Amino acid sequence: MKKISILFSLAWILCLSSSLLAQNLVRSTPEAEGVSSAAIEQFVDSFDAKKHELHSVMVLRHGKVIAEAWWKPYAANLKHSMYSVSKSWTSTAIGFAVAEKKIQVSDKVMSYFPEYQELANKPFIQDLTIQNLLTMSVGHEVEPLRGVVATQTDWVKGFLSANISYKPGTKFLYNTLATYMLSAIIQKVTGQKVVDYLGPRLFKPLGIQGVDWEVDPKGINTGGWGIRVKTEDMAKLGQLYLQHGQWNGKQILPAAWVDEATSKHIEQDPSASAEKKANSDWLQGYGYQFWRCRNGAFRADGAYGQYIVMMPEQDAVLIITSESHDLQDDLNMVWKHLLPAFEKNKLATNPSAHKHLQAKLKQLQLAAPAQDKSIQAPVWKNPSIQLGKNALNLEQIGFEWIGEKLNLQLTDNKQQKHLIPVGHATWAMSSTEMPGPYLLRAAKANLEGQSPFKVASSYRWTGQNSLEITLRFFESPHHWVWNCQYENGQFTMEVKNSFDRLNTIKVGGNVKL
Repeated sequence: MKKISILFSLAWILCLSSSLLAQNLVRSTPEAEGVSSAAIEQFVDSFDAKKHELHSVMVLRHGKVIAEAWWKPYAANLKHSMYSVSKSWTSTAIGFAVAEKKIQVSDKVMSYFPEYQELANKPFIQDLTIQNLLTMSVGHEVEPLRGVVATQTDWVKGFLSANISYKPGTKFLYNTLATYMLSAIIQKVTGQKVVDYLGPRLFKPLGIQGVDWEVDPKGINTGGWGIRVKTEDMAKLGQLYLQHGQWNGKQILPAAWVDEATSKHIEQDPSASAEKKANSDWLQGYGYQFWRCRNGAFRADGAYGQYIVMMPEQDAVLIITSESHDLQDDLNMVWKHLLPAFEKNKLATNPSAHKHLQAKLKQLQLAAPAQDKSIQAPVWKNPSIQLGKNALNLEQIGFEWIGEKLNLQLTDNKQQKHLIPVGHATWAMSSTEMPGPYLLRAAKANLEGQSPFKVASSYRWTGQNSLEITLRFFESPHHWVWNCQYENGQFTMEVKNSFDRLNTIKVGGNVKL
């Protein structure tokens, strides 16, 4: 018994030590920091569920968290794929490398890759600088990302081989592979992946743990996408920039770099009308992998609604993770409902409003699709289906019912087997080695080492021969909806990626004998 008690005490100490090491941000109430609880509730309620699926929200004022929420199954202790918010972390690594005099932003990109001298005579390639990579002003006519990452194993060569049509520095074109090149340069000069280089310089001082980052086929972090961090980790990065690189009284990142990185260096569309610019947060200028916003703000921004919005005039940071189909509307809601709520002085305490807000935020969830009670559950006799060639790379799918619980049995084209338990009109929580829906799922090697992937699964009957399965990969923004039809030995399935509402993946097959 004494040994058990000692072990329990040691476990508790380790848990406490880990918690202290994580250095959670200070919590406060909205009113104590000059914001009304009712305004925050109104802001959260303002998002139209038809256009926005929120996963987490965190609001900081004066360096303190005044509101935070996760829509279950998303949770505070879980990471979330960041897509292009990754670019701002990569920019931060460049800032450290500049401070350590390992590089200068004026350096020529080709000087770091002498092994590709056969490309040195390509138009404009010798003019390309690190700053051009940072400001998305490489000069490409078309971003080369997809053609390179889905088909090639040497992404550096793929980038350098792409034709440059305009003098670098003169024309903005959003360019994710340019950010990858920043990551490749960091690895060249430090011998470390960006995620490892940032470890002692950024993650440790800020108490950020458990970060992972996708890689290319050569083991270089993808740079422009692929980092997975927690909501509070995002908040810490935002607060660091708001504090001009200071953390706990120590200058972590040079203030001069923070100012340079978050200033406007290039116009996205110089020909845009004044009216168009006034209504767009994508036409306020671009810094070093940070977007300028209206209202004096700036942001890190990722596909489908991942944001770190830093508001210097309000001394505030806003974090959002989501799956959004109207990104400008996301920010419109910030300016309309949240921005005006930041008062200069403390507000009178309002226990009732604060309690109401807290209760509201704690009960938020993404509910499993409900079963229509008018539909009687049919009997599928646990079929196993041999599938035709399909975009999911699945060869077989099997259905096994144990009571109302469904075990989904999948075999992919590498003969890997995946078992996913599926709840009936409720979520079954599990993990799988099978990658879920993802904008860059086809990129070579980038998901290696990222599994297992957490998934919440649910099914409901939609007809006598129709079954709908939802697979929510809740460390990512996305989910699948599989609509299955099975009748007379024939099986068809229509798959929707949640981020692609216009297209359907069609899968067919026959009962496996």
